[in-house]
Amino acid sequence: MSLADISFLPEEPAHDTEIDEINAEAFGPGRFARAAYRIREGGPHERTLSHVAVKGGKVVASVRLTRIAAGAGRGLLLGPLAVRPACKNMGIGKKLVRIALEAARESGASVVLLVGDEPYYGPLGFTRVPRGQLTMPRPVDPDRLLAAELKEGELKKLKGMITHAGLVSEGPGESKRGANVPA
Repeated sequence: MSLADISFLPEEPAHDTEIDEINAEAFGPGRFARAAYRIREGGPHERTLSHVAVKGGKVVASVRLTRIAAGAGRGLLLGPLAVRPACKNMGIGKKLVRIALEAARESGASVVLLVGDEPYYGPLGFTRVPRGQLTMPRPVDPDRLLAAELKEGELKKLKGMITHAGLVSEGPGESKRGANVPA
């Protein structure tokens, strides 16, 4: 099997069960305790920006993007990115990240964040977020909080606690759950 055998498609509701299986396989039950998952609990991901890799009619990998907010900034959180073990080390994950970044750029997003390994994501355009600039609802190794700035100067607008953008009103500093209450 090679990358040429894989189709990359926008995510559809029909893919949900297979995506859930891939994420369970990749991250196990501990995935629900992760900081990024806590943010994603705040609302739906952006299905129109999320993609799957399909081989022979079966989903073998997926990546999702979720709208986030922190301070005056808005962006997208990439993840989970998961590839079935039999399909790893073929470039599928990296291709999905490139597709996700292009979809984010085309949607007008200014920044894409993720929690991941810089050696993997760095060549795809991600760099470490400056220490202390952002926090997550659960502890995260600050060296693993990475960003791809799609519009120059926009990363600095993201400050403080990262939350699902659906929980934040457009008014200054007010959350839909109440004033200044993190998700």
